[in-house]
Amino acid sequence: MPSTPRPLRQLGFLTIGLFDEADPRRGHEETLDLIALGEDLGFDSAWLRHRHLQYGISSPVAVLAAATQRTSRIRLGTAVTPLGWENPLRLAEDLATVDLLSGGRLNPGFSVGPPVHWEQVRGALYPDTGEHEDFSPARAERFLALVRGEDASAFEGTEGIEDYSRRVQPHSPGLAERLWYGAGSLRSARWAGEQGINLLTSSVVKAEQAGRAADFAEIQAEQIHAFRSRHPLGERARVSQGLVVIPTDSATAEQRARYEAYALSRTPRTLAPQGPARLLFAPDLVGTTEQLVERLHAHAGFREVDEVAFALPFTFGREDYVQILTDLATRLGPALGWRPGSDLG
Repeated sequence: MPSTPRPLRQLGFLTIGLFDEADPRRGHEETLDLIALGEDLGFDSAWLRHRHLQYGISSPVAVLAAATQRTSRIRLGTAVTPLGWENPLRLAEDLATVDLLSGGRLNPGFSVGPPVHWEQVRGALYPDTGEHEDFSPARAERFLALVRGEDASAFEGTEGIEDYSRRVQPHSPGLAERLWYGAGSLRSARWAGEQGINLLTSSVVKAEQAGRAADFAEIQAEQIHAFRSRHPLGERARVSQGLVVIPTDSATAEQRARYEAYALSRTPRTLAPQGPARLLFAPDLVGTTEQLVERLHAHAGFREVDEVAFALPFTFGREDYVQILTDLATRLGPALGWRPGSDLG
C-alpha cells in the first residue's frame, strides 16, 4: 500500500446543517451541538456549507457566531460562502466581528460566480442592480482588499460627535491569512495561488479536457499542483480536502447498510462528467478504518494534502453523525497520522 508523503496534520469536518422546515431551530441547535462534540473529540476545525433557499444553513456566519460562545478551541470555517449572494463590504464586517468573538478562530472560505438559479432569484436578490453585478474574480479581489484593511471609504475623521474610519471596522488582524478559496478548476486554483490565500478542494472538480479520461483524483491533484505553482509559499501553501468519508468501525449493521446504500445511490454521478460544465463528483468512501486508509493513500489528491474537512452526508440523523465523528477522531484520523493539538492556524 502506498503511503502519503504528507502525514495528516489537521482533521476537520463539514456539514450543511440540515433542518426540518417545520422546526428549523432544532436543526440549527443540533449543528451547534455537533460543533461542540467536534471540539470535545479533538477535531481541529468544523466547517459549515451555505444552502440558500434550501433546508440547510443559509447564514453560516450567524451560526458560527453562536458557536464561538459554545466552544473555545476548535477553528470555525465556511466552505464555502458564494460571494454572488453577498455584499463584500458587509461580509467583511460580519467576518471580522465573528473572528474577534472567536479569539481568532474563524477560517472563511469563499467562491465567486453567479448565484445558483440566477434568473429565478435575481428579482429578489438584486432587483435594481442585477445587470450591473460583477460575479467575476474582481468581486473576490474587492472582498480580499477589504478584509486586508484597504480603504473602503474616502472619508476618515470626525463629523460632529461621530468618528469614521477609512477601512472596515472592526479590523481583525490575521483574518486575511485565514481566508480560503473553494476552487474546482485549474483557472480558479491558479487564481487562488496568485492571491496568496489557502485552497479548499471538495468532492467536485471540473473535467476540463474532453478528450482525456476523467479521473477525479488525478484532476484534483493537478489542480493542487497548479495552485502551489502560483502561490508565494509554493509547496508549503495550505490545501484542505473535503471528500465524503464514512467510517463504519463502530456502526451498527443497520447503519452500515444505510451508509452503503447512500453511497451507491450517488455513484452514477461519479462515472462521467455531468452537465455542460463537465462536473465530476468523487465517489463517497464508506468502510472500516483499514479500508479507508488504503483508499485514501491511493488517492492522488489526498496524497497532496495534510489537512482535511471530511464532509458529513447530508441526510443522516444525529446518532449517525455522532458515530461517524467519533470514528473519524478516534480511529481513522490517528490511522492517517493525525494527532490532536496541531498549531496550524
